Amino acid sequence: MDTTTRHRGRRLVARLAVGALTAACLVTVGAPAEAADESITVNFSVTGGSPTYRASGWIYGMTENASGPADHFYRDVRFRYMRAGGAQLGQPGGWVAGRYERRWNSTLAQARRTIALGGQFILLPHDLWGADGYPISRFPGDNSNWTDYDAFLTRLIGDVRAAGIAVQWDIWNEPNLGLFWNRPQAQYFELWRRTYQRLRAEFPSHLIVGPSCACVPSTGGWWVQYLDFVRANNLVPDIVSWHSLPGDPVANVNVANTTLNARGIPHPRPYQINEYGSPSEQNPGDGSWYIARLERAGADGLRANWASTANLHNDLANLLVRNSAGQHQPRGEWWVYRFYGSQTGLISSVTPSPAYDAFATKASGVAKILVGGGGTTGNIAVNLQRLDTTNGIVQNNQVRVVAQRIPYNGGGAVQGPITIANSVVTLSGNGTTVNLPHTNADDTFTITLLPPSDGSFQTVAVAQHSQQCLDNTNMSTADGNRQQQFYCEGGDQQLWNLHPVSGAANTYTVVNQQSGKCLDVSGSSAADGAAVVQQPCTSGAQNQQFTLRKVTYSGNDVHDYQLVARHSGKCVDVSGISTAARAPVHQWTCNPASQGSPLNQTWRLWAR
Repeated sequence: MDTTTRHRGRRLVARLAVGALTAACLVTVGAPAEAADESITVNFSVTGGSPTYRASGWIYGMTENASGPADHFYRDVRFRYMRAGGAQLGQPGGWVAGRYERRWNSTLAQARRTIALGGQFILLPHDLWGADGYPISRFPGDNSNWTDYDAFLTRLIGDVRAAGIAVQWDIWNEPNLGLFWNRPQAQYFELWRRTYQRLRAEFPSHLIVGPSCACVPSTGGWWVQYLDFVRANNLVPDIVSWHSLPGDPVANVNVANTTLNARGIPHPRPYQINEYGSPSEQNPGDGSWYIARLERAGADGLRANWASTANLHNDLANLLVRNSAGQHQPRGEWWVYRFYGSQTGLISSVTPSPAYDAFATKASGVAKILVGGGGTTGNIAVNLQRLDTTNGIVQNNQVRVVAQRIPYNGGGAVQGPITIANSVVTLSGNGTTVNLPHTNADDTFTITLLPPSDGSFQTVAVAQHSQQCLDNTNMSTADGNRQQQFYCEGGDQQLWNLHPVSGAANTYTVVNQQSGKCLDVSGSSAADGAAVVQQPCTSGAQNQQFTLRKVTYSGNDVHDYQLVARHSGKCVDVSGISTAARAPVHQWTCNPASQGSPLNQTWRLWAR
């Protein structure tokens, strides 16, 4: 919780609603920068290694018993780290209050699930002790008495060994802040020494993390005093850590390198910014900026969690919200991490501007750019260079450029990214420029480059009467599985890949991302009420082909369509105009596309 201020411009406009399309008509592709306020450049001929998703971690955010949120919310964003130790459970809680077991049981459950999901667990002993911001009666080493703390360590070490898990040990959180360490620095140094030596003896292969201070690296003060102590006493952590709330990971790492070098502490060694993002920075614009900066800095990052009590142990560190039914739904920033998690291949070089940065990758047949920048507005010119060095994207000196906006929506649920441009452009000098009008400081943008012949797109389909998503029921892979509507939660079972049908205008096969099977009217029936199911995709099957018919009712959004089955001329329809979750989907005689009611045949395709 440092006091560094990151100046990246002023917030100039009010937040827009999730469906606002102000930017759509202003995006230009293939033209020179249009009075760009700032310009960034992506050079695809200069590459680094493959993405490791170093920014996809957070502090807490899993339920006490580790049963939620659902797995896909983690896997879809390439989850890497969780940092926890039972904070706020049973306050006053923890060892110092004689209530260690509840916090340990939760910690163990969360550690095991983290590991099962492919992540690494960072253990917080201070929370297990009870130093979680609640006033406590004593700290380790009070009155030079370490007996109780030694007993605590013995118990914790024994529990970790009995569990058979490997963890990173983050010895004490924010020891320079009275909220968590209300004692002299010398007492903390003795805690560090005793704990470090015990852990090295008991778990030689486990990594030790520190100091996790409420600060960023600096050339004076608490930071260098800590470095001097650990260097002089051979107690240097395996992973050097700090908090960036706010801060710039690139500048932080540069100072860390300088201060470690000055003391002869070998590096590069792993850096871990294990809390980043102040409350005002937890939005798509700032979140994507931190991702780009962490990747540029080569530091691992864990997004901060500002929730309390039951909400601390839920909601994926505020990346999710819960609706009235208790169902988790993604905020806009979760979609940022989802796009980040989809970036594969090789990392491409980006030249940032003062307020904006980006993370870019290229793989066979696709290149992706996550544009990062919050706290300011204006036109962003994204200069794309050396597209000739991509694989299979350029055809006849052309590429398809798809630009999407990820809205903040005031921190509410977001159904999906919104396509604001989809254009085939002719390159000039193996490059082109995409001009993005950043009118809302909290929103962000993504750019996807595809072959010009690829008219496919991926989208959610939101029933406009219920605001629920077309969903592959129970994530089944079975042939004939009946489709339904369900709360929009961003999982693969609600993502649909629409592939153009040759020779049929505006007609597509609709393939579920999770099952790989096609939306299908059962038995090729032409009857009202025939079930809409999934089946293996069959070339030429007209009951698996759907024409997108634009809906033009009053107040209409440009992303609203009827899905008309080609074989029957009937519409994909939510049965009985139900607004209930899990209501089945069937085909029914279409209402006129100029008629706004009922809206159970109107589907919002945000990515169209």
